[in-house]
Amino acid sequence: MLEVNKQSVASRREVEFESASPAEDLSTYINIVRRQFPTILLVLACAVALGLVYLFTATPKFSATARMVIDTKKVQLFQQQSLGDIAVDPGMTETQVEILKSENISLAVIKDLRLTDDPEFVGSGGGLIGAVLGFATNLFASDAPSSEFELQRRALTRFEKQRNIKRVGLTYVMDIDFTSISPDKAAQIANAIADAYIVDQLEAKYQSTKRASVWLQDRIKELRTQATAAQRAVVAFKEKNNIVDTGGRLMGEQQLAEVNSQLIMQRAATAEAKARLDRINEIMQQDIPDASVADALKNDTIIKLRGQYVDLAARAAEWANRYGPNHLAVVRLRSQMQEIRRNITDELSRIQQAYKSDYDIAQTRERSIRNSLDNVVSENQLTNQAQVQLRELESGAQTYQAMYENFLQAYMQATQQQSFPITEARLISPATRPLGKSQPRTMIVLGVTLAGGLMLSFGIAMIREMSDKVFRTSRQVEELLRTNCLAVLPSVKQAPGKGASDEDGVRGEMARTLRRTDRMLSYVVDSPFSRFTESLRSLKVAVDLNGALKENKIIGITSTLPNEGKSTVSSNFAELIAHAGGRVLLIDLDLRNPSLSRALAPDARGLIDVISGKMALADAIWTDRATGLAFLPGGAAPKMLHTNEIIASSAMKKLFDHLRTVYDYIVVDLPPLAPVVDVRATTQIIDSYIYVVEWGRTKIDVVEHNLGSAAAVYDGLLGVVLNKADTAVLGRYEGYHGNYYYNKYYARYGYTE
Repeated sequence: MLEVNKQSVASRREVEFESASPAEDLSTYINIVRRQFPTILLVLACAVALGLVYLFTATPKFSATARMVIDTKKVQLFQQQSLGDIAVDPGMTETQVEILKSENISLAVIKDLRLTDDPEFVGSGGGLIGAVLGFATNLFASDAPSSEFELQRRALTRFEKQRNIKRVGLTYVMDIDFTSISPDKAAQIANAIADAYIVDQLEAKYQSTKRASVWLQDRIKELRTQATAAQRAVVAFKEKNNIVDTGGRLMGEQQLAEVNSQLIMQRAATAEAKARLDRINEIMQQDIPDASVADALKNDTIIKLRGQYVDLAARAAEWANRYGPNHLAVVRLRSQMQEIRRNITDELSRIQQAYKSDYDIAQTRERSIRNSLDNVVSENQLTNQAQVQLRELESGAQTYQAMYENFLQAYMQATQQQSFPITEARLISPATRPLGKSQPRTMIVLGVTLAGGLMLSFGIAMIREMSDKVFRTSRQVEELLRTNCLAVLPSVKQAPGKGASDEDGVRGEMARTLRRTDRMLSYVVDSPFSRFTESLRSLKVAVDLNGALKENKIIGITSTLPNEGKSTVSSNFAELIAHAGGRVLLIDLDLRNPSLSRALAPDARGLIDVISGKMALADAIWTDRATGLAFLPGGAAPKMLHTNEIIASSAMKKLFDHLRTVYDYIVVDLPPLAPVVDVRATTQIIDSYIYVVEWGRTKIDVVEHNLGSAAAVYDGLLGVVLNKADTAVLGRYEGYHGNYYYNKYYARYGYTE
């Protein structure tokens, strides 16, 4: 039983593409190209034709290029110290490119060259396309003349489209390209853009320097006032805190150093005086100081007295030895020695008093200097506290003074720069008149149109392929309907014939001979060697093979919709079997619309009368004189109701059971499956069904739906016949070469179709 295929054809193909191997994908795409080749060829031809039309109608355009460089050496030489100038870097170069693209430069060129009066910039632009666009624009434009502003904006839009500015690699060089319908105009405008940029840079630098000079003047006045006020504050603070600067040092610091030095010296003098006093005190304990002490004292009196004492002592010792210690001369010498000792002692006492006085004076002076030092230290501490605030005031004054001097220097440089403005850009390669056109480029246009045409044609082919929801190949039938495709019948033209005549048949009750007014119903007889006939033979083989498995005498032929050719297939299939000698009965069971009866036996009584008992079976059967085919018409029954009940009746089954015993084959032309339900009522009398589908016309989802809703019909389905196939187109879908091989095979016998 056929399950309803709810999945669309496009989704099935997508699944097939996803699961296929690369080789299968390539084969699939090749098949798509083969099937859609006329469409691809048509779209590609249209694309190439459009490209050729464009090449022949487009106005030739010429491009001129001017090359400009930013001279970094000039910047470093002349502008390194100028206000606002910085070193040129890649980002700076990109900035200059954007400045070149700015409206200021473009409008300056438009104004200088009066491009608002040029039809190329304010008109249609030339060429067939431009003329068409201009005509279409003028249809909807007002009759009022355009204002100067409108002309300027229109020219600016066209100007920016035709201009191209780019940086050359990572260098400081910029290319200025301009495209125009005139080669001379293209070169002129490219050079004008470079000149306008240089003038704009000079003007910008001049205005910037001028504004900087004015601002610097005001700032210098303000800084001069602030520096003067800061210096006055420093002087006033020094006067208030008695801070005097002497040669880079404060007076308090200098006094502290001097007093400290005096204290150190006085301490040394005090120590020296005390040492002399201590020494003299030690000497005072001696009777007669030794020679070294006497020399150290450096006193002439003591030295003289000591010399006298030594002489007297020597004489006394000599005389004592000579005359005895109690000799009067010795006693007198001793008295003189005693007197000299007293004199020495008195002199030492005097020296001692002098040393003591010197020591006391040194101590007094040391105390005085120490007191002075304490006072200076106290005063210096106060000065140091004020010195912190003084340093802040001095730092502020120095800052204001430095700023004043820097701004004064910058003002002098700005004044010089204002009188001597320079720019870092210069034109190194002026644009010249181009010799050949730049647009349109013939090979590029043809290549683009060819590539675009290929992509567009393949896209359209894929869309057509994915949206092609009809049966075109036997593989589709087998994969989608899960049944056999028994034959692909080519579409044939009406066979030539004489029409109705006494030779073909005689009308009347006694002579029930079929009329052959429509030669298509007996095409297999007239063209026995045609591809159509050969395909029906394959259908006959399939019926016979199926008959080997089960009884297969009654063959019902139906379709989804009317006009798919089921009656033609039924008639020719029956004629083919009868022409081969078989006993065949063709029955028209389409009781709602018995078209086969009208063509073969018009106005004849038939099946309805036999079922109802009004007519004998033998009297209702018509015969084809040429093949012996028996035909049972449906009978004249216009607007008959409940035909499905008649078909499903026991009388109908009884009739068909009888016919099985009389004929070898019974071919039944059934009504279409979609409009009426009669086919569903034939399952008790039909052995096998043949389903006719019109090639390239019947929708897949319609067939799936109707077969899915008629389960009994699908169970008895022998297979599907694709009818009215265009063999020329079919060859693109599945490599169909049936006619070629068939004609080649029969050509040796002189048969032609």
